[in-house]
Amino acid sequence: MNITNIKTHLIQLLNDRGISPFWSENLALVILLILFLILGQILFWISRKIISNFFVQIAGRTKSHFDDYLIKNKVPKILSYLPVLFLFYETIPGLLLSVNESIAGLAKNVFEAFLIVLIIGLIRAVLKSITDYLKTAPSFKDKPLDSYLQVFMIFLWFVGGILILSVLTGKDIGAFLTTLGALSAVLLFVFKDTILGFVASVQITVNDTVRIGDWISIPNSNADGDVISISLSTVQVQNFDKTITSIPTYKLISDSFINWRGMSESPGRRIKRSILIKISSIRFLVPEEIEVLKKIDRIAPFIKERQAEIEEANAKQQTDKTLLVNGRNFTNLGLFRHYAENYLKSNPQINKEMTTMCRQLAPSAQGIPLEIYAFSLDKNWINYEAISADIFDHLLAAIPYFHLECFELTPTLQTA
Repeated sequence: MNITNIKTHLIQLLNDRGISPFWSENLALVILLILFLILGQILFWISRKIISNFFVQIAGRTKSHFDDYLIKNKVPKILSYLPVLFLFYETIPGLLLSVNESIAGLAKNVFEAFLIVLIIGLIRAVLKSITDYLKTAPSFKDKPLDSYLQVFMIFLWFVGGILILSVLTGKDIGAFLTTLGALSAVLLFVFKDTILGFVASVQITVNDTVRIGDWISIPNSNADGDVISISLSTVQVQNFDKTITSIPTYKLISDSFINWRGMSESPGRRIKRSILIKISSIRFLVPEEIEVLKKIDRIAPFIKERQAEIEEANAKQQTDKTLLVNGRNFTNLGLFRHYAENYLKSNPQINKEMTTMCRQLAPSAQGIPLEIYAFSLDKNWINYEAISADIFDHLLAAIPYFHLECFELTPTLQTA
C-alpha cells in the first residue's frame, strides 16, 4: 500500500465521521505529516543506536584509534540521519503533490539540498578524523594539517553551495559559474585573508619555517611561547604565562619573528651573562698575593707556568721591578678570568664540544663586563636556569679571593 492509498483511506475515514471533504483532506495531510515526523524520530533513534553500537564494537576490537576519532567527530550520528532523510524524500513530496505540484517539487528540492549538506558534513567528519589520527604520528605531529583541511572544506563548501543553489532554483550549474566569474574581484576581496593564509600555510610547510610545538617570539604581537595550532587563518601561541595569542598566519611570512627550534635541536643551550667588575678594584698583584692564589687548585698550574715565563722575560729585559707597572705582571682580573674559564671547563653540566669562554667586554660607566659564554647540556628551562645560577653563585663568591669588587649602584642621599 503506497502513501496515496493511505491518504485516501484516511480521508474516507474522516468523511465517514461527518467531516467535510475539504477539512478531511487537509486534516488527513496534517495527520500524515505528524505521523511521518514521529516515524522519522523513531527511525533516527533506532538507526543511531544500531550504527553507534556497530562503531563502538569495531573500535573495541581494533588496535587502531582511527575508529575512536570517527566516533569523536560524530560520524555515526551523521550516518543516522540518512535513513530519515530518505524516508522523508520518498513520502512527504508525495503527500504534498495533491495540495500543490510546485510545493511538492520544492519539498523534493529541499530534501536533495539537505542531502548535499549531509554528505558534506560526513566528508568533513571523516577528514577531521583522518587529520586527528595523523596528528598522533610523529612525522605529522608538527605539520599544519588543519590548514589543509580548511582549504579543502572551503573548496568543498564552494562546490556544495553551487549544487544546492542549482537544486533549489532548477538552473544549470554553468549559469552560477558564469555569475561567480563576473564577481571574482569581489570574491578575492572577501576571501583575501583566507587566500593569504593558504599561501602562508604552504610556504610555512614547504620551507619548514614553523612547526606545532616550536617556541617562537614575536615582539610586535606580544607572543612568546609554544605554537599549539596552525590553521588557515591563525597561528595560536601559548605564552609562558599560559595566555594564548592568536596571530594571522600570513604574518609569519610578512613580519620577522624568532624561532627557538635551532636551540632546542642543538646539543646545548647558550649561557651569556656578565659580571660587572668595579674598575678601581683592578690592579697588579704583588708576589705575596700570587703565592696565596697558587693555593687555588684550578689556576695553580697556570700561575706556575706563566710565572716562569714572566720572570724569564723580565730578566732578559732587565726590568726594574721596584714599580709593578714595569715589565710583565699578573693582574687580579686576568687571573680571575682564567679561573672562570677553568671552572666552566671543569663543570660537568657544560658542553665542552661547544664554545666555552670568559671574555672581557668594553668598559662602561658601570665597570668592566666580564661575560660568561658557554652552553649547558640540559636545555630544559628550569634546569638551565639552575645551572646558570650555580655558575654565577660560585663566581660571585670567588671574586673577593682575587681582591676584586663587583659594581653596585649606590643611591645618592638627598639633603634637606
